[in-house]
Amino acid sequence: MDISFKNGNEKFNYRVCAVIINEGRILAMKDGRSPYYYLPGGRVKIGETAEYALLRECEEELCAKPGIIRPLWLNQAFFTEDVEKIRFHELCIYFLTDISKTDILSRGDKFVLSENGEEHLFEWLPFEKLKDEYFYPTFLKKDIFNLPEVFTIRTEIEEKIIDEVKEWIYSI
Repeated sequence: MDISFKNGNEKFNYRVCAVIINEGRILAMKDGRSPYYYLPGGRVKIGETAEYALLRECEEELCAKPGIIRPLWLNQAFFTEDVEKIRFHELCIYFLTDISKTDILSRGDKFVLSENGEEHLFEWLPFEKLKDEYFYPTFLKKDIFNLPEVFTIRTEIEEKIIDEVKEWIYSI
């Protein structure tokens, strides 16, 4: 069971993401439901470590078994998802991921894979072009240029809901 629950129009997720970098580019993906790019990864299941969840998700989505170099960020995100308009409170651990022992680079700049009948488009996006892409998480558009050396906790609150989140936090 995924560590995720919904309450009305609000949803909590505990996720992991793979930060896969090669020659100034990051591997991003999108599916038929989402018009935006995002990173490979997914929800952590109950009883599963974040590291194991990352490796499982990469095997499911990328059909590859990468290695983990190190965790980069724990991001606390508060946002409204663009497609279903659900308000999210999401905890996501981003891992710098090693693909040197996989065939991912040989697949080209763009490639398509299927997972449970759903197609995923993968694309290597240059760092300097992220600012112009429809890409989440938005903090990576800047932070990709300066990866932390130590595991860092950060908070990302979507601008249009900042006041609502602050009001909710201070009412506790």
